Amino acid sequence: MSKRLNPYTTAPDMMRPLMALEATVADSGLEHSLIELVKMRASQINGCAYCLHMHSADARKAGESEARLYLLNAWHESELYTPRERAALAWTEALTLLPQTHAPDADYEETLRHFSAEEMVKLTLLIGTINVWNRVAVGFRSHHPNDRAPKVEAA
Repeated sequence: MSKRLNPYTTAPDMMRPLMALEATVADSGLEHSLIELVKMRASQINGCAYCLHMHSADARKAGESEARLYLLNAWHESELYTPRERAALAWTEALTLLPQTHAPDADYEETLRHFSAEEMVKLTLLIGTINVWNRVAVGFRSHHPNDRAPKVEAA
């Protein structure tokens, strides 16, 4: 997979507002662990290796367990996630897969059981923001660092 253009150097005036939105979302008051789980789940759905690499490292640094990261793709079947996290993950899937789901009322209502109206807006903007980042990284073939590359044994 060959890297394409660099959006930061090609259109810095367009990237600055996205970076500002990212900073606003990070300072929104939503739990850091929840933010990272949402970013990871949307990035799994979108197949964004760059973002998965970044957010798994960020989540680990913030104390997230390996088991919760490994099982995130199957969160529906795991009891490792709180009801609030489960609602956020369902809303993440609903909005990330919007053409298929159309943001079902059941997901919306369940999320509102665990989030205030203001938090619901913050969560929705978090989901939208990571989906934009995924499209930038996948679209321009951003390469993640190779700091976790497999070790090749000498012959």
